[in-house]
Amino acid sequence: MKIITTTSYKRKEKKFFKKRPELKEKYKAVLKILAVDPKDRRLGLHKIYKSPPVYSISLTGSYRIILDFIILNDEILLIDIGNHDEVYGK
Repeated sequence: MKIITTTSYKRKEKKFFKKRPELKEKYKAVLKILAVDPKDRRLGLHKIYKSPPVYSISLTGSYRIILDFIILNDEILLIDIGNHDEVYGK
């Protein structure tokens, strides 16, 4: 699957890694797994909103990546990145 992002996500990603540069390699590894097999158990993929369907995967125990699957074009849209409370809107 192809992983796509928005300008908004790119800004969030840049801000996230400015504070946590040590997670860049882990992030790259997680995205590789996601592109090959989004249902890989190591990602901890789960639905967080039913409509519209939005999913979460684990970057680490504390940090998540929020995403949406665009099935028609076989794409995965990254929406948000951050700690649990940030990305779940708490």
